[in-house]
Amino acid sequence: MTFNPLEERGIPLDRQLRNWRELNVTPIDPDHADPYTRCRIITMNGIEIEAIMFNRHLARHCPDLEDRQQLAETRFIEAQQQKAVNWLLPGLASVLETTLAYEQVATDLTAWIARMEPDPYLKQAYQFGLLEDFDHLYRYANLFEMIEHRKAEKVVDALTEVMPGRPTKMHQRHPIDNVREPYDRNTAAPISKLHALTIMSAEQQTMNFYMNVGPMYMEPIARQLYQEIALIEEEHVTHYESLVDPGETWWEQLINHEYNECYLYYSFMETETDPKVKAIWELHLNMELEHLRIAAEMMRRHDGREPQEILAPRLPAPVTFEPNKGYIREVIATQIDYTTLGTGYVQEAHERFQRWQAQIHGDQEPPSERVIDENRAKSGREYRLESEGTHPMYSLRPH
Repeated sequence: MTFNPLEERGIPLDRQLRNWRELNVTPIDPDHADPYTRCRIITMNGIEIEAIMFNRHLARHCPDLEDRQQLAETRFIEAQQQKAVNWLLPGLASVLETTLAYEQVATDLTAWIARMEPDPYLKQAYQFGLLEDFDHLYRYANLFEMIEHRKAEKVVDALTEVMPGRPTKMHQRHPIDNVREPYDRNTAAPISKLHALTIMSAEQQTMNFYMNVGPMYMEPIARQLYQEIALIEEEHVTHYESLVDPGETWWEQLINHEYNECYLYYSFMETETDPKVKAIWELHLNMELEHLRIAAEMMRRHDGREPQEILAPRLPAPVTFEPNKGYIREVIATQIDYTTLGTGYVQEAHERFQRWQAQIHGDQEPPSERVIDENRAKSGREYRLESEGTHPMYSLRPH
């Protein structure tokens, strides 16, 4: 079935306001929910926050009062959507448990998008980031076992393996080597624009989450690990946001944001296994269809263009959370030793990379290495979940 958001009618904006009872959503059960339901919730929270913040920045640069009022009205509804989505997460889950879910999102969402991306340069960008988020999951899983005495398979449910990717200590790079070449807004496939916006939004929310929850821990190793990985997420946001063509107008960006929200809510409505959560995805999709219509009108008025000039005529295949174990193992086996140089990728540690590493790590091992050593000393071995056999790289197998 084809679905073109530009031809569908949504809920009129004046009927989208919800009262407190309607916003009081029932959270998922942390012990029985599908882990990918939790992943969809985390993803949509990041998408909604990006939509809200973009709308806010647009309003700050918009001289027309009527436009600012229109943006404020849709922004408030987006804010209600974000509250409904994020409040689906259960209060019983610890920060670390939610962190493992964030990294499962980063791993399986990025892997799926890398598999589907038609542009080779963009695909490489996603594969590069994939191996780093995959390693973060391994580091946090060892912290989880060490300080909460629980195992990560309870969270990821064996859908995602837990083992080393590109070692986290090798992720620190000079900032100029995190800036990529953008896609060309005039020639890029519509799906490529959606992919870039999706991953940028998800990584941005992960960065925000870590830099806010990290200081809440008392354990020094936990505080230090969150600090280290939060700085790497800063690198990842730079990496992904630089893929977006800076030549896109404000109104072009607005309609891309609204179209992407329609795409993801439709995707998750089609793939959701929890009926109550599915109903929220469907409701929000019908709200976003109206937001898209409003954005289309604003684009016509200010850019003098029709949205059909830049948007896909129908939604692509739904974004799907599913295991990517074989694909991730293949990328590990072929790209584990990559780093970046300028806007490209190399397999050798160049001088600027080595100098930055020496400065930021100093004379001690970073927290991401120490957390493995400390858990190995405490638990008798490091934590791994290798359901598909031994690690593809001999050098990263436990010794």
